[in-house]
Amino acid sequence: MRILVIGGGAREHALCHALSRELPAPGGRSGSTAVDELHCAPGNAGIAEVARVHAVDAVDGAAVTDLARRIGADLVVIGPEAPLVAGVADALREAGFAVFGPSAEAARLEGSKAFAKEVMAAAGVPTAQARLCVTAAEVDDALDAFGPPYVVKDDGLAAGKGVVVTADRDAAREHALACGRVVIEEYLDGPEVSLFAVTDGESVVPLRPAQDFKRALDGDEGPNTGGMGAYSPLPWADGDLVDRVLETVLRPTVDEMRRRGTPFSGLLYAGLAITSRGVRVIEFNARFGDPETQVVLARLRSPLSGLLHAAATGRLADLPPLRWSEDAAVTVVVAAENYPAAPRTGDPIGGLTEVAERDAPHAWVLHAGTRREEDGRVVSAGGRVLSVTATGGDLAEARERAYRAVGRIELKGSHYRTDIAAKAAESD
Repeated sequence: MRILVIGGGAREHALCHALSRELPAPGGRSGSTAVDELHCAPGNAGIAEVARVHAVDAVDGAAVTDLARRIGADLVVIGPEAPLVAGVADALREAGFAVFGPSAEAARLEGSKAFAKEVMAAAGVPTAQARLCVTAAEVDDALDAFGPPYVVKDDGLAAGKGVVVTADRDAAREHALACGRVVIEEYLDGPEVSLFAVTDGESVVPLRPAQDFKRALDGDEGPNTGGMGAYSPLPWADGDLVDRVLETVLRPTVDEMRRRGTPFSGLLYAGLAITSRGVRVIEFNARFGDPETQVVLARLRSPLSGLLHAAATGRLADLPPLRWSEDAAVTVVVAAENYPAAPRTGDPIGGLTEVAERDAPHAWVLHAGTRREEDGRVVSAGGRVLSVTATGGDLAEARERAYRAVGRIELKGSHYRTDIAAKAAESD
């Protein structure tokens, strides 16, 4: 297959990194593996090392479709949420391409928190009580009804940063009024879990669970971010967690979307809280999560191309059971100075070659916000700059390898959390 991945962050680099393992070896016979060619648009400096990158506006369905035609893509994998909500998958399907990613209508599960709540109510999926608010009076009533900690969510896309959880009522109200349409809901206690499921609209195949870290600073302090690290597996989670979520959350949601005439095909991401009252859905996403993708795919041993293509072509039921490594995986995000407020960009990044030479194959660097200058230097180009990912026999070993590699990275003013998977490693 010729595969085109749409996007340019660490999630897309993780996808390309996994898919690149299926490419023919240098000098090998073309077609000797599942993946003949790997393309990415727009990509980044790291993705360019494993795939051919193309300049394209990822939310322009016509431009993406034209690129897919030019390279003769057999499968298009859409990484970020913005192109999905914009209907890029619809444009590609109308042109006859196999696409991994939901339609714009189905992607409303992520594009609108209110819509997701409506679907969950119809499907009987357990979630937090919530109110949709559009006026200041409605905001005030909802804040009073639920009380602290206040959970306030922008109804639309906000790049992982539209949620405020705070005991400060004034801060909660300020965020709510700035959002326009906002969902205010009850606070869910307990640890959070991310569980991905691949679906073709009928069959549902869950992947392995992960946990990410949203706050910028150690100890879950500081502002909310798109994610500062993740790990998998979860040694503290019940062994039947995935099966329970499959039966109570994932299958009912996919069935309800199909019943509505808008089947969900692609990656359904369930953000979960393991509360004192049982599992509750915090949110749905319509694509792989970042940084959880980095650790989940690090443990996948089945060919990723076969999994994605089976979902895109409605043949997921025919796929053999997925194979997984028993190793643990940890990823640590290296963020730019002043992230998440006003990230500094344009600074040179050092240590990448050293990690590749000294830490591979157990640790590697996945690029997020990077670009390559004309002089060949790789510089920062976003808030979350790199995801340093490592595997090990257990979480302690994976953590040690990840942080050793992080220590080799040189980026002026950068910061990272030092406690990713620390507590989990103690119980592993």
